[in-house]
Amino acid sequence: MTNESAAHEHGHDHGDAAGCGPGSAHAAAVARDEAARAGGGGGAGSAGGGHGHSHGAGANRSRLTLAIAIVATVLVVEVIGAFFTGSLSLFADAGHMLSDLIGLIIALIATIVAARPANDRHSYGYQRAEVFGALANSLILIGVAVFVTFEAVTRLISSEPGEVRGGLMLVVACIGLVANFTSLLILRGGAKTSINMRGAYLEVLGDLLGSIAVILAAVVILATGFEKADAIASLLIAAMIVPRAVSLLRDVFSVLSQSTPSAMDVQEIRAHILEEPGVVDVHDVHVWAITSGQYVFSAHVVVAREVFERGDTGPLLDSLGTCLTAHFDVEHSTFQLEPAEHARHEDQQHL
Repeated sequence: MTNESAAHEHGHDHGDAAGCGPGSAHAAAVARDEAARAGGGGGAGSAGGGHGHSHGAGANRSRLTLAIAIVATVLVVEVIGAFFTGSLSLFADAGHMLSDLIGLIIALIATIVAARPANDRHSYGYQRAEVFGALANSLILIGVAVFVTFEAVTRLISSEPGEVRGGLMLVVACIGLVANFTSLLILRGGAKTSINMRGAYLEVLGDLLGSIAVILAAVVILATGFEKADAIASLLIAAMIVPRAVSLLRDVFSVLSQSTPSAMDVQEIRAHILEEPGVVDVHDVHVWAITSGQYVFSAHVVVAREVFERGDTGPLLDSLGTCLTAHFDVEHSTFQLEPAEHARHEDQQHL
């Protein structure tokens, strides 16, 4: 038996101590939903919320498209500038920007792919494509960081670090700074309402910091002639890249290995389920993520025999699904309801 909770926007407190038993907030929500369905208004709230979400998604796509155009243009300018100036820090910033461009493209694709319905071949839809994009992004970041670090150390220990044209380097870095600041202003509105857009906003913020590092290095070179400042700035940018790459890889590994998401507390979920009237025990609890923020849940729920005798399995499934959606943001939940005598025949029970 299954219960699939509809995706929706909500602003409740996930840490609600009231739980999921009788008299709880979620029980009242179930009652309101049943009353609305009985009155013929079951889909009205969802339809209105979907229209608002669609409008917001369209605005976010426009913001992302404009930001991508700006970042791509500056990326080309920085690569050309790095070639003509001999600046390693400009190249490092361009590599950082390439990764951020990929991240922005992934964010744009996510807003499009999320709207595609699931089918027989892709029963959970296409949202995991974002995870593979993040994997590619993290590998590019690591590659750039390793190359830049090697080149920077080579220049620092060399008696002739190479000529760096500080004036042109400063001009190119200032162009990057202005462009990144403009992109931040464009993305700021969406970052307040969407975790996907917030990630894109942070991508560009990293570029902005990289541009500042290059500008400082260029100023030092112009003022003092200390050309190794370029290599030092490159190492600073690489130092900003590595933690982000490691964090991305950790998140990708967590999703692909179907680990329990860090935002989920299995014991707390068990406690909520056990508060439901008629529930005797719960086992074989599994929680995983399709992609970041898209959680899936399954469990075997042992219920009292009278629940089956009264034909109350349907309302119980509704209540369990609403509980997980309301308190834990689980978008798809599957429950196997079973009597106690069946549970005793399961040789290998998990958490």
